[in-house]
Amino acid sequence: MAKLIFFLAVQILLLAAVSSTGDNGENFARTIDRKLLGLHKREKLTHFKAYWHDQVSGPNPTSIVIQPPLSNSSFFGAIAMIDNALTAKATMNSTVLGQAQGFYAGAAQKELGFLMAMNFAFKTGKYNGSTITILGRNTAMSEVREMPIVGGSGLFRFARGYVEARTEWFNPTNGDACVEYSCYVLHY
Repeated sequence: MAKLIFFLAVQILLLAAVSSTGDNGENFARTIDRKLLGLHKREKLTHFKAYWHDQVSGPNPTSIVIQPPLSNSSFFGAIAMIDNALTAKATMNSTVLGQAQGFYAGAAQKELGFLMAMNFAFKTGKYNGSTITILGRNTAMSEVREMPIVGGSGLFRFARGYVEARTEWFNPTNGDACVEYSCYVLHY
């Protein structure tokens, strides 16, 4: 019995010593094998086009201003949340590939320049459930705007790349627009 009590006391002391040293924050990360995440496979480059429909007018807008601009002369300071359709062609009645969800904010005082932060969430075909994340500067009056792809999920996990945005049409009366996004995505 004395041996059992001594053994238990030693175990309790060892447990207390281990737990009292605690985690000092140095062991929060570990190196893992790339194969566990499929990163041993050959990287692919995928190119596709999607048409981004920004509807600010009508009874069901897909883009709403949640912070108005600081002045009437520019969009500076304004923030718009979006849930825009992504279609296969420039017409709204073409196949819906997914949604562009996020926001754009007026980030330039002397030109029409936006900070774009959005996910392209795909809903059709083999990419259903996958996303790419775009974060960058969009000078809307430029013919071509290039923005980086900073990540993705699903079949686009570990994605990187860029998009080129070109305005297909813009209605100055109501503010609605259609923009072609040509996407170049590196992924596994």
